[in-house]
Amino acid sequence: MNPNLPLNRWWACACLALSMSLVGSYVALSKPLVLVFPVFLLAWLRFGIGGLAMWNWLRKPADEAPMTPRTRGLLFLESFLGNFLFSICMLFGVSMTTAVAAGVVMSSIPAVVAVLSWLFLRERIGWRSLAGIACAAIGIGLFSLQKVDAGVNAVVDTSGPFGISRALLGNLLVFAAVVCEASYVVIGKRLTEGLSPKRISAVINLWGFALVTPFGIWAAWQFDFGTVAAPIWVLLVFYALAASMWTVWLWMTGLKVVPASQAGVFTVMLPISAAAIGVVFMGERLTALQGVAFGIALLGLVLATLPERKGASK
Repeated sequence: MNPNLPLNRWWACACLALSMSLVGSYVALSKPLVLVFPVFLLAWLRFGIGGLAMWNWLRKPADEAPMTPRTRGLLFLESFLGNFLFSICMLFGVSMTTAVAAGVVMSSIPAVVAVLSWLFLRERIGWRSLAGIACAAIGIGLFSLQKVDAGVNAVVDTSGPFGISRALLGNLLVFAAVVCEASYVVIGKRLTEGLSPKRISAVINLWGFALVTPFGIWAAWQFDFGTVAAPIWVLLVFYALAASMWTVWLWMTGLKVVPASQAGVFTVMLPISAAAIGVVFMGERLTALQGVAFGIALLGLVLATLPERKGASK
């Protein structure tokens, strides 16, 4: 028996928790960034900065086996869903809703992970997971009823397409990002079986950069970079390194030790940190309705991620 296993597990758990805390932080902090940069330009800059920081991570380690076609396909899916689509849906969604709302919607990640694990990994969904999914849906629905941005006491713009309110559309886009993030968790566990966390981080970032480059160049051609203030550039660098480098490396490091089904519990740090940033630094506040919605969503989180009692599945 490996005497370092408990220590390794504690380290892995710390990596998972810190990773999701950083994700929640940059979800909230991307709000001021999307007010300055077009979404596709912001995503392009994020992948570009991350790629420069991780250039040396692209090298194949000497002890790593050559990648199979299946592994290459999983890397592309990991980047397409977890990087490209997640970034686009999240950035557009956050631009239409509040950081607190985004945090509540993202409370459903563990429940969605459970569903995808059942569909693709054939893991059984118990009654707790089903109850968690129901609670998450109720919490999101209640939060979508909120018509006022509590941080600025302004009426939410309802001029979205087909008469849909921008707040509701933003929440739906954030939920689409949730599905992408859940896919990222499920696929990531398979990738850590043969690749190092650093290599995974660098390769999926490179794929993300390639996917968004046509849109990024088009957006950059029409953008006046001289209007961007210095603090925004600093925030952009933090966002890029956190989103492309730190969070991915931390998450993949944790997944090498912790099973994917148990790793879902650490996504609780994502909505908590997103909401905390919104409340503490961005002038938002929790109303009674938002508090109830957040509580129900977190109850769903707990129900979905509690381990089953031994013998329950026998």
